Amino acid sequence: MNRLTTPQGTFELARFPEHPRDPFQAWDAADTYLLQELADPESGPVDLSGTVAVVGDRWGALATALAAHRPVQIGDSYLGRRATLANLARNGLDRDAVGLLSSRDTPPDRIDVLLVRVPKSLAFLEDQLHRVAPAVHADTVVIGTGMVKEIHTSTLKLFERIIGPTRTSLAVRKARLIFATPDPSLPRTPSPWPYRYELPADVGPASGRTVVNHAGIFCADRLDIGTRFFLKHLPARGGAARIVDLGCGNGVLGLSAALADPGAHITFVDESYGAVASAEETFRAGAPDGAEADFLVGDGLTDLAPGSVDLVLNNPPFHSHLATTDATARAMFTGARTALRQGGELWVVGNRHLSYHTRLRRIFGNCTTVAGDPKFVVLRAVKR
Repeated sequence: MNRLTTPQGTFELARFPEHPRDPFQAWDAADTYLLQELADPESGPVDLSGTVAVVGDRWGALATALAAHRPVQIGDSYLGRRATLANLARNGLDRDAVGLLSSRDTPPDRIDVLLVRVPKSLAFLEDQLHRVAPAVHADTVVIGTGMVKEIHTSTLKLFERIIGPTRTSLAVRKARLIFATPDPSLPRTPSPWPYRYELPADVGPASGRTVVNHAGIFCADRLDIGTRFFLKHLPARGGAARIVDLGCGNGVLGLSAALADPGAHITFVDESYGAVASAEETFRAGAPDGAEADFLVGDGLTDLAPGSVDLVLNNPPFHSHLATTDATARAMFTGARTALRQGGELWVVGNRHLSYHTRLRRIFGNCTTVAGDPKFVVLRAVKR
């Protein structure tokens, strides 16, 4: 936990799930720059008495600091939502002070102040700007924020095309602000997302099936090479089984498992609301008749009963926003061991250089290499 001091007050903040050895803060210079701008007496403090919408607030730092103004937070991350609630509680703030909407929910009808934390995914920014644009009016204050390396010409062009004339601030502590002036004459077009494509013909049971990707999903316009390699080496199983596609993304792994084993029950889990929506649409479009599945937005496998799963399929991320870390993979592996029954298996694909086999041996006491090429390995660990 760390203390953030802003013109709005001083707040104790942490990411979620909180870990005492987590080296990362729940905010960065982009968050503090924006909060300072809102209270800057030289530019005139921004009037926050109307509807304030905060898009992409990563760990609730912005929403917590602005809780007195009862903002609406719009985000795609379940963990970000949990962090916001935890940060409100640890600062003695009413949990109802912040309205919580997912990226799939309908935005407010009118937005008077729109604050946008620039996401890593340009596609997700495009989708979210399209979704909130109808609520923006001529007097809406629109301010985006991000680190300098997150803001590109393409970022500014999106604001310009969807919201109106756009300019940027000077950089402060490697952060920058984006100021957009709403242009009511701009056409309000629907978001181009989700995007659909067909899987190639050489990826096993799911070959040729349609994939549905909502904005922000990794490799949204094509099959990523790690998943493609994994699809060629999935385990062959028979009979009824409980299979989990952990960190499901667009759900291709779970769909392939359902096609290979129609009697299995597939659970798709991700912390991204957009990912779970993508997985469900992908499954409904391509699953065999009678296939059973459920779809969970949550923190890994914490919502599943211990010892209830036969097989976990996992292509873990190794980034948390701009930070490279194996913390997410480590939590996924540990959660999988708890959820698996005795004899149950975790199958993982990862870049060879990440050395997941070392981590898996520590957690499971065993790990075998199923397949590999110069870039990727597929690993198998068994709960003894």
